[in-house]
Amino acid sequence: MTDDVHDTSSAEPGGADEMADARAIEHEIHARAEQDHGPQAHPAIPIDRQIEAILMIADEPQSLVALGTAVNAPVPAVRQAVERLVADFDGVDGTTRRGFELREVGGGWRFYVRQDLDAVVEQFVEAERPSRLSQAALETLAVVAYKQPITRSQIASIRAVNVDGVVRTLVARGLIEESFTDSETGAINYVTSDLLLQQLGINSLDELPLISPLLDDGADGFGQNEGIPDGRV
Repeated sequence: MTDDVHDTSSAEPGGADEMADARAIEHEIHARAEQDHGPQAHPAIPIDRQIEAILMIADEPQSLVALGTAVNAPVPAVRQAVERLVADFDGVDGTTRRGFELREVGGGWRFYVRQDLDAVVEQFVEAERPSRLSQAALETLAVVAYKQPITRSQIASIRAVNVDGVVRTLVARGLIEESFTDSETGAINYVTSDLLLQQLGINSLDELPLISPLLDDGADGFGQNEGIPDGRV
């Protein structure tokens, strides 16, 4: 009689074999999803909010590819998320129109203050700005003056320190301004403004003092002087 009795526990609902099969199927589904779309960096957080957070602290325009890499999402999904953010900030479909906008510049996306609020921001900056520039600001301003057009990363390389805050201060003070955005890297190039010329009491950058006579051997400083007849670097 015992030869005809078979153990059917694995065939019952919730049996060991059935549970193992369910886990295997679930694993395969997740594997295929990651293969098709890639794993999200934080799947519990909506992709719109992830991209919004990244753009909030980004100093340079971010391309769709860069954003997709940051959140581990395909470019089409990132594009749709950016479009939703633009509509949200613009007050489309009854949402509140924000004081800032998400704008595409130089092949990337970046937050900007809305043009009709420039006067409000300018008034705030005027009230908050210090009366004198710090030593770090003066050094950064000198780098821009002699090496313009120049990007933020190039300034940081020359000064060997982070210059994000200082550059923002100089832009807010109106002493330097954005000239153009590199179409390949998305990096913003900065130049000095007419206000700086007024503050220095000169008509053009050609009247800036030469650096070479101030150096020990006339070769060091911001860079080599090769190919610069007047010694400016």
